[in-house]
Amino acid sequence: MNTNTHKNKILIVEDEIDLRDALVTAFTYEGFLTLVAGDGEEGLSVAEAEAPNLILLDISMPKMNGLTMLKKLRETAWGKDTKVIVMTVLDDLSKVAEVMDAGGDEYVVKTQVTLTEIVQKVKHKLDL
Repeated sequence: MNTNTHKNKILIVEDEIDLRDALVTAFTYEGFLTLVAGDGEEGLSVAEAEAPNLILLDISMPKMNGLTMLKKLRETAWGKDTKVIVMTVLDDLSKVAEVMDAGGDEYVVKTQVTLTEIVQKVKHKLDL
């Protein structure tokens, strides 16, 4: 087993292709094994199949939004403890509370952080 990819396998669930590609580039450069999904439905499927160590999860997406995916993830034995950083453009305190109540580990407003800061948050959550 390659221990290098064990602790740093992440799943990026984001429907905005440009941002998703930028995140993949940033995390790949940092040595992460990066999985992607374009909506919550696909994200849940990839998460179940690949069991990533951390999920970067957008809230507003087609098919299944991030909040629904997070709730479904937390209902599974393997997903109840998976670290999840929720990303959104919404700077709304009621939404933050809803995400945290659903089991989110952190809430990031996309317009208020850089790619480098997101990478650092992920490394911190994974103790890297």
